Amino acid sequence: MKETTTIEKGKENLSRPGLEANMNTKPEIIKDSYRGSAKLKGKRAMITGGDSGIGRAIAVHFAKEGAHVAIVYLNEDGDARKTKQMVEAEGVDCILKEGDLAQFKFCKEVVEQVAQEFGQIDILVNNAGTQYTEQNFTDISVAHLEETFKTNIVAMIYLTQQVFPHMKSGARIINTTSITAYKGHPLLVDYSSTKGAITSFTRSLSQQLAEKNILVNAVAPGPIWTPLIPATMNDIDDFGEHTPLGRCGQPSEIAPAYVFLASEDSTYMTGQVLHINGGQVVGG
Repeated sequence: MKETTTIEKGKENLSRPGLEANMNTKPEIIKDSYRGSAKLKGKRAMITGGDSGIGRAIAVHFAKEGAHVAIVYLNEDGDARKTKQMVEAEGVDCILKEGDLAQFKFCKEVVEQVAQEFGQIDILVNNAGTQYTEQNFTDISVAHLEETFKTNIVAMIYLTQQVFPHMKSGARIINTTSITAYKGHPLLVDYSSTKGAITSFTRSLSQQLAEKNILVNAVAPGPIWTPLIPATMNDIDDFGEHTPLGRCGQPSEIAPAYVFLASEDSTYMTGQVLHINGGQVVGG
């Protein structure tokens, strides 16, 4: 029997960047059946965009596996505090860092703060991102173009540069790319372009850091129900229904992939992308 996800999509009306607390239909963050097994015990993880959606799910799953978590978020204080509560409920530490990653000064400062408080950074999850829909490619404004590229890929590279000196052999870098990097999206031309760049960044950096045994991989989500979707897309009534599974996914269904890439289960894997997209077959 096909699993279904009941979402009152037409009743969602969020402003950017989107607050999970204000969603009528809340995303599922972790399945009741999920059992941690100390896969990340004692590790220190830094997760950008960790306040809600996929980022929140990653943080909670990492905590369930024993990792201490630093969450970097833009300005969604309520969501971030809720995520902190969920993480700390697992008996690990959680620190919150608010700021705009598109500001390079903040990137440098936040890494220094997290490294000082945690002593080291074992796992970096580059998950923060933004998007704007536009019917006509020629209507993409310079301001939105610059914001999208600076937030999604330029800041990711710069932040990773700052984190790298605090990493040791065995550390992990996990980037969130997207199915749009492979299939494209007619309303997300600039966003899809940044996701393609993230995939290339992942592959290229993995080759440079392999000799240091720092593994670099990525996850390419398909349509996942998060606050960013109703906050940035006008028509979401059929969101995810075009997939072979006939529905959108939940953050709870994608976060375990990040656990795999962060754990000892993936020690012979670098430069790769995991596709969790409801059954859509894409190259690479």
